Amino acid sequence: MTRILPWIYLAAAFVFIYLPVGTLVLFSFQDGQLPVPPFNGPSLRWYADVLGDTRLTAALGNSVLVAFISSLIAVSLGFLAAYGLARHVVPGSALVRGLLIAPLTVSYLIVGLGLLIVLTQAGLGLSLMTAGIGHVVINLPLAFAIIYAAMGAQQQNAERAARDLGANEAQVIVLVTVPMLAPAIGAAFFLSMTFSWDEFIIAFLLTRFDVTLPVEIWSMLRSGLSPRLNAIGSIVFLVSIAVVLILELLVFRKRQS
Repeated sequence: MTRILPWIYLAAAFVFIYLPVGTLVLFSFQDGQLPVPPFNGPSLRWYADVLGDTRLTAALGNSVLVAFISSLIAVSLGFLAAYGLARHVVPGSALVRGLLIAPLTVSYLIVGLGLLIVLTQAGLGLSLMTAGIGHVVINLPLAFAIIYAAMGAQQQNAERAARDLGANEAQVIVLVTVPMLAPAIGAAFFLSMTFSWDEFIIAFLLTRFDVTLPVEIWSMLRSGLSPRLNAIGSIVFLVSIAVVLILELLVFRKRQS
């Protein structure tokens, strides 16, 4: 019995996690107008409807664009901040680290409202660019924390050896530090992508006409439930699973070998 209990617990945990997603995917193939039992299908009509909707595909492209660019900027700035604070003596470095990480404890609503006031006063119109600025603000502390935690004595010793062999500072960063911190940098980038991809509050406050996918889904929810929403969620879920599997096959297995 003691051997069976862990497997029962594991199965219950997986059911608890994946049952909502499985239900969403199942009723995305609903042939009726509502994503509720009884199940009528299967049918691909809602997938065809979603992929043929220019507003949804544009919102999907906007989400990918904002997530990628904002994550790239956040990780670059986070790496530079982590490298500077970890490798150089800076007056009040503990305070600076605290200020960099502090936004992690602040509600996205507060951050979004503050950015809305600042950007409006600066004369910047609400757009995908302002949403990207907001996503950089919320993802920069995360990227900094992940990369800074990965900087240890091993990398520092390798950097010193490279300098002793004649490498300049740029060569040390590009050829030694970045490759050694690649797992942490990659983790920071993909987590930032995930948070930016799913983020709604800041994107809602800082966009107007060109919106991201979460904002477009919220607009659709105002008119009630629809299998179209299930189809959108299923596409996003399947794409996310595909990305994880590709990373597992191409990156992590390659590192293990």
